[in-house]
Amino acid sequence: MLKGSDLFVAALENEGVDHVFGVPGEENLDLLESLRTSSIELVLTRHEQAAAFMAATHGRLTGKPGVCLATLGPGALNFSTGAAYAHLGAMPMILITGQKPVMSAKQARFQIVDIVASMKPLTKMTRQIVSAGAIPATVRDAFRVAMEERPGPVHLELPEDIAAEEVENASVIPRHSLERPVPHATALDRAAEMILAARRPLVMVGAAGNRPALVEALSSFVRRTRLPFFNTQMGKGAVTGGSNLYMGTAALSEGDYVHEAVERADLIIAIGHDTVEKPPFLMKSAGGPRVVHIGYQSATVEQVYHPDIEVIGDIGAAVEALAERLQGKLTPGDGMLDLRQRILARINDRAEEDRFPVTPQRIVHDVRKVMPEDGIVCLDNGMYKIWFARNYRTHVANTLLLDNALATMGAGLPSAMMAAMLHPDRRVMAVCGDGGFMMNSQEMETAVRLGLNLVVVILNDSAYGMIRWKQAVDGFPDFGMSFGNPDFVRYAESYGAKGSRVTAVEDFVPTLEAAFAGGGVHLVDVPIDYSENTRVLVDELRNRTPDVDCT
Repeated sequence: MLKGSDLFVAALENEGVDHVFGVPGEENLDLLESLRTSSIELVLTRHEQAAAFMAATHGRLTGKPGVCLATLGPGALNFSTGAAYAHLGAMPMILITGQKPVMSAKQARFQIVDIVASMKPLTKMTRQIVSAGAIPATVRDAFRVAMEERPGPVHLELPEDIAAEEVENASVIPRHSLERPVPHATALDRAAEMILAARRPLVMVGAAGNRPALVEALSSFVRRTRLPFFNTQMGKGAVTGGSNLYMGTAALSEGDYVHEAVERADLIIAIGHDTVEKPPFLMKSAGGPRVVHIGYQSATVEQVYHPDIEVIGDIGAAVEALAERLQGKLTPGDGMLDLRQRILARINDRAEEDRFPVTPQRIVHDVRKVMPEDGIVCLDNGMYKIWFARNYRTHVANTLLLDNALATMGAGLPSAMMAAMLHPDRRVMAVCGDGGFMMNSQEMETAVRLGLNLVVVILNDSAYGMIRWKQAVDGFPDFGMSFGNPDFVRYAESYGAKGSRVTAVEDFVPTLEAAFAGGGVHLVDVPIDYSENTRVLVDELRNRTPDVDCT
């Protein structure tokens, strides 16, 4: 006879789950035993937050929910940041937590927190399982909800007495495919009419445009229409950055180089824009560009985003149908491609600067030099993210993973670990600030234990550099942002990894190449200098004026 935990694991296997990431506890022991005898591999992490980041990244890269496991109370609460990361970032994920028995209370309220209630604002759905017989339907529904647009996390709480409950005549529920509705022809006709009437249309690819299944559809749309495009940070890579129609990436909310193109445009075709990202342009009450919104769901009307026309439905089908209406009927916008050359030239300025400590532009230049087109770079959150978003050219989808939604620190290393597990044949690199790295640095042990091939670059400035920059932008004195660091090389070695320290700018590329050639987990400590770049970005935000005629 099956236990509830056996049925739960069978339901996970039915959904194609092959890994569960997490830190089990006393309340998960039945589930743990069922996992032990299953086809699913348990990946033990050193902190629940890292497990959630790994599961979310699995969803981001594959489109299929990653699964993570924690116990009740403190373990479950450690999932909170990972749940929010997936919720704002639209990454499908299943969070499983344990709980004390629901049919008895032998330990009274010890460790009991209402996790279902705490997860409600952080997930698409949260549910306590109160009967073993309900497990198959609950798990099937959880995966359906997690994958439906807009994707995101779903939380299931499995109390220990329900996990231990014996159940008869129960079987899993077969999976079915998810079919998305296609946009209405009238909406497509209206959008095409507005695009054809525009003098300087410009495409913006947002976060929802970067779903794994959309790569070919969006690339084909750009090829067929010959429309210039830019992307938000989380839309980066959805269309190859090597295209001669690529205008750049919006790294800042305003005042960025690519805004010269936005200000010149009279129409923005926003594909998959999700307002969880900082708006890449500020819509104006009068005189600004008109906006066509193409998305799986209706646009969230915001002060800074209120489209004129919406095309709602499957994005792939939408852009294919729109390309049919536009192909061969458009001419390049006035001066837009000439402007592209000026924008990209300014972005590439100082990319080979030989100062030491190394500048962000040189870091990006050298990382791009050692990473093949299909190599994956996973960013933590910090000042350097702006420069990677602006300067790092992507040629294959989902090869620069960054978070511009929750924008949490601590996700870079776990995300890279997941990427390395999914793509062991590709070069994978985590780029972390020293502050963000230390928030989940214990997962170096997990990476070594798993035998991953992974290079971890630590950009070392002994400070919370992004907040220090914002402090300068807002005119505050430098205060409260500095800290001390361990010897990162010895720290890596203490976990069984390898470590290197860069002491001259010309040593960075050879050190990275040697790290990849050596295999295993290798940490590279690089001193970085943000001071000059902080001044440059402050000047851009305060003083930038377009050097083109935007009339």
